[in-house]
Amino acid sequence: MTSEEQPGKHYWSIISPYWLSLNESWDRGVPAFLAECSQVPRLALDLYAGHWCQSEVDNGGLYQFFFNTTGLLAPEAAHGFRVVGLLEWSAIVSEAVRFFGDRYPRERSIRLELLPENGGRDRQSWDPFASLDQRFYECSDGARFRWERAADAYARRAV
Repeated sequence: MTSEEQPGKHYWSIISPYWLSLNESWDRGVPAFLAECSQVPRLALDLYAGHWCQSEVDNGGLYQFFFNTTGLLAPEAAHGFRVVGLLEWSAIVSEAVRFFGDRYPRERSIRLELLPENGGRDRQSWDPFASLDQRFYECSDGARFRWERAADAYARRAV
């Protein structure tokens, strides 16, 4: 596989100029993050949010995504998946967001108050997103680099 064929290379070239500034804005709070987002082209923000969400879900599920700071990106991730063409993932993230009520809490502290604790129990009994995680993984259908290929294709079409 040549570097030209490497899945994810194209979309990464679009988000990399904004990567550090967006990541660093998380620590300054939600208003600073949203202000930083307003300075980033929509294409890059869609790819950035989708990248983070799929990375977190692949690593530890939607619970991990919402538990971590990255959860502040949930609305952008759902939108990003939709425009990239991963409609199933967009629907799954949108459904998961509804767990938090009518107004999605971007503030991590509020999400942490709403998320149940593990308590050493079977995951199916405490994780409200376990079945959604399963659907997310099944949508991948074992396709290697599904996100990277879809994001690259979207990035090429959008530029």
